[in-house]
Amino acid sequence: SRRLGDEVVIDGLAELAAGAEPMAPRRRGGVSCGGACQLVRATDGWFAVSLAREDDWDLLPAWIGLEPVDDGDRTERWAEVHARCRTLPVGRLVTHGALLGLPIGALPAAPWPGPVPAPGGRPLPGSTGRRRATDLLVVDLSTMWAGPLAGAVLAAAGARVVKVESSRRPDGARLGPPELFDRWNSGKEHIAVDLSTDGGRREIEHLVRSADVVIESSRPRALAQLGIDADALVNGDDGPSVWVSITGHGRTGDAGLRVAFGDDAAVAGGLVTRWEGEPCFVADAVADPLTGLVAAAAALEAVAVGARGLLDVPMARVAAHFAAPHSGAVVHR
Repeated sequence: SRRLGDEVVIDGLAELAAGAEPMAPRRRGGVSCGGACQLVRATDGWFAVSLAREDDWDLLPAWIGLEPVDDGDRTERWAEVHARCRTLPVGRLVTHGALLGLPIGALPAAPWPGPVPAPGGRPLPGSTGRRRATDLLVVDLSTMWAGPLAGAVLAAAGARVVKVESSRRPDGARLGPPELFDRWNSGKEHIAVDLSTDGGRREIEHLVRSADVVIESSRPRALAQLGIDADALVNGDDGPSVWVSITGHGRTGDAGLRVAFGDDAAVAGGLVTRWEGEPCFVADAVADPLTGLVAAAAALEAVAVGARGLLDVPMARVAAHFAAPHSGAVVHR
């Protein structure tokens, strides 16, 4: 952010490892550090699927025809998932799983043909005056890791960052180690809003309209249910100048309906390593911190040049950007 007159020093490797540090995980190959996501072989390729929520396990009968899951240790059923998926094509598994709402992504069969531009790097429509980070009001509507990390970087640059949470459904990161939530949110002001009420939705609208930068990590339809139209707001006279939209696979079409977590999104972008020819995960939910850093850099650059508009930052595309120079794989023997 030197063009803003402020320099922010971020330890990128530390941010990549931040989510795993409290758990002290070891390398687990095709199983994610947290254990909720696994790389699975289909008849014609590989994919990653996250079964992190109870509802995900409940979808197994509709997704691949397994018997309903009983209460108890559902993780024991991963062996059944692997066995069933080896008999089905990857395209069918991923398409059907995504339609059901599973966080799932196919590993590209071949490397990207060339360097993939970082999401958010394109010129933005419109123009506004250049601003220093210390003059910015940032409203952070995001949850978990990528968006909150982006907000933390802007706070470190000197911006006033207001984190907004639903009073009925707080940030899921609060359910994890407290030191992680504090790492990404301690430098922000905090507001809890009841989004189920008209008053709460009006409060969100007022906050968003008063902001210079908005960060969110919701699917577009979720924002629409709150009466928020990001494109209209950044093109209006009294809305934010920069809107940072973090998604799993993009904002438009079927991609805008998909759910993603950091591990499956990384695989969808081809960001894997390999062991004896088989793909393995890289770091812990690596698409999350990479996306957070890319989103923050794109937002600061937009403000620095006086640009105005919406930054679309999909996690899978960020992963592809970092995977492309390495042809998608590092082989260990």
